[in-house]
This record gives sequence, structure tokens and C-alpha cells, in this order.
Amino acid sequence: MTQLSVGDVLEGRYRIDHPIARGGMATVYRCVDMRLGRAVAAKVMHERFTDDASSRIRFRREARAMAQLSHPNLVSVYDFSSDDSGLFLIMELITGGTLRELLAERGPMPPHAATAVMRAVLTGLSVAHTKDMVHRDIKPDNILIDSDHRVKVADFGLVRASAAATHSTNEIVGTVAYLSPEQVDGSAITPASDVYSAGIVLFELLTGQTPFRGDTPLAHAYARIQRDVPSPSSLIDGVPNLFNELVSTATARDPRDRFADAGEFLAALDDVAAELALPAFTVPAPRNAAAHRAAAVPTDMTSIIETTHLPAQNKAESPEPSPRPDSEPATYVIADREPETLLHQPAAVPPVNPVPAPAPAPAPAPAPVPAPSRTPERAQPPLDPHERTPLTNRSPISLAVGLIAIALLVAAVAIGGWWFGSGQYGVIPPYLWAPAG
Repeated sequence: MTQLSVGDVLEGRYRIDHPIARGGMATVYRCVDMRLGRAVAAKVMHERFTDDASSRIRFRREARAMAQLSHPNLVSVYDFSSDDSGLFLIMELITGGTLRELLAERGPMPPHAATAVMRAVLTGLSVAHTKDMVHRDIKPDNILIDSDHRVKVADFGLVRASAAATHSTNEIVGTVAYLSPEQVDGSAITPASDVYSAGIVLFELLTGQTPFRGDTPLAHAYARIQRDVPSPSSLIDGVPNLFNELVSTATARDPRDRFADAGEFLAALDDVAAELALPAFTVPAPRNAAAHRAAAVPTDMTSIIETTHLPAQNKAESPEPSPRPDSEPATYVIADREPETLLHQPAAVPPVNPVPAPAPAPAPAPAPVPAPSRTPERAQPPLDPHERTPLTNRSPISLAVGLIAIALLVAAVAIGGWWFGSGQYGVIPPYLWAPAG
């Protein structure tokens, strides 16, 4: 794969948006997943390593290992490619920075801050250990801090199953300052090897430096075989003795003298924190970080706008009203059409003609009325039940006079009965209107 530039697209899906960081073997870019419309990180192997069989194997191993591991303290991997066009991992985008960058900004940490970082690291690492995996490259550069202050373990490129994690003495794999003795001398590598590296990280958090030096990388690596890691309190004041013991146990030269795995190390760390009553601490994301600077550049999402439109045939088949001019494309407002659509029906019933009132003059005696028949009414359209009036053969005037006479008679009887039955107005006792209490 040639050098990538902003705008290039990986496998027709991931568009390069902004470079984040460049390492010895790979460059990390912020990308836009044009299919899902989200920002992701792409770790792209440098071209000179793409023809190396061992590099391809490590990339595949990292992708498969991280795909099996899911935890808030582990960086998620979404996709992977190792074809002829190049090697890359598509991962969760971390917008904060690395633990290395945080140490460079703030220097050594007090015990409660170091505890907060290591608790998250060991929690994530213990998930890998329960899956019988050994990370083999625990160091501050592979510990990320997101903008939401969550600490995550990343870069499982050197991960191996503990049953197969052995190598010859002519191959030292890992970062020299954080190697375990067995990674140097060719002994079997187990989860205790990650415990040693994590112990070196704790030492560095407390003191601001790693414990060994050497004129050459090989001399630096072999120093841990010959010497123990010193106590952090010998380099910086204020480190409790319980932390000296934690570091000493985690970095014992013999793996049998260490914590067996990250879970056991985590339990001991929690015991020390409880014994010292250490306060809770929120790990800050570094400000002067490559990922933080990249996050300041807005992500270009224009390449996915067209994917939010509905296909034309769906729009034509949709019975819903057209979108309003001031709304976003393919956004329909249905609620504002329901009242007029559902409550008002078309005028299917013609208006009812009023029945003319009969003449006031007395009419001659009517002829005998035949049996009721609905035939004459067929000329009238059906009436609405709420508007239908009762049929009668009486004159409206005579009916009204009769009703008035009856009402007057009933009123007279009611007034007389009340007056003579109850006598007069009664007298209300005064206490009913007195204030309460």
C-alpha cells in the first residue's frame, strides 16, 4: 500500500479523514466509516512491512484476539484486512491520548492516581488472561485514556496463547524497558509475564522513570535478569511501603514469586487501596496528545449524506405526505396531517331540506290514514342519526300550547305545595357560620 492521503478510501468503505500518530511499524488515521456513518481509527501497517510474513501473522493475531475480547477497558476492533492492498485494523476511535503523553504532561503520580490507572489496566488485562492470552507488550504507549476518562488497553499485536508463548533466545519480542525476564532468556511466557510488565508500569507511574538502563538495548534487556527492581520510595518521597511491596511482588525475577495473573494483582491492589483509604480519582485525558489535537479538527461526514436518503422507489410507494420544505431530506412529518385527514370526511350525504310547516288555519278532518309505509320517504336521502327529528301528525302550534299549559300547572302545584308545606323560611342557627375552631 502506498502512502495514504486524506480522502483516500480503504476497501471502498473507510475514508481517511485525518492522521493521528505515526509509529515505527504503522500509522494511525482517523477515518469515516461511510457505511455506518461513524468515526473510527485505522491502524495501517507501513508498506515496507506488508511483504513480511511475520508482520502479517501478527496483524491477523491482533485482530482475532481483540475481536474475542469485549470490555470497557479494552479497545474494540471492528474490522481487519490483510490482502494484497495492505494491512490495516479498524478500531474504536480514542479521542484522548496515551498514558505516555499524560506522564509527559504531569510527571509522577501520587498513589491514589496511580491506583486508578492500574485498576483499569489490570481489569482489562484480566479479561485477556481469563481467555488464556498473554499481551506481551504492556507499556504506557499501549494504554489509552479516552475523553470520557476511561482507561483502555490497546495494541494486542504481540498477543499469544500462553500455551504457545515461547520463543528462542535469539528473538526478543516486546519493548525493552518493560520486558519480563522470561521474554529475554527464552523461558515460557505466561500471564505472569504481563504482571511483570504491569509492575514496571506501576513503578514508572510512581517515580516518573523505568528501573533499568543499559548502553545498548541488549544490555538494557539483560539488566532485569541480573538485578531486582528497586523500591519506588528509594527514588521519590511519599510512596507508602505497601506500594513498595506491590511493585516488588509484581516484578519478582522468578515468575513463581509474582502474582499469577492480572486478576490476582488487581485483588492485591484493591487491598492496598482499602488499607490506605485512598480516595477515588478520575484519570484525566492528556491535553497535549496527538489524538486530542486530531479531535480538534472536525470530522468530515459529507461523504455519507447521500446514504441517508430513501431510494426513489420507496418514496413513490409511500402513502405518507411529502416532506416539508424546511425539514431535512427524507424526514416526514405525519402528525400535523392527521386531524384534517382523519376527522373530516368527504361530503357524501347531500344536505337535508327542511320540512315545510303546515298552515296555521284548521284543516278539514283528514281521511283515514292507511298503514304506515316508507315508500314516500324514499325521495328523502338518509338523515344523520343525530339530526333526525321525530315524526308526528299533530300541529306544532297546538302541541306547543299544550306543553305550556302543562308546565304552568305543574309550577303552580309545586309553589303552593312548597309554601304551605314548609311554611316559611327557616332560621339558620348562628353556629353554622361561625369561624372554625
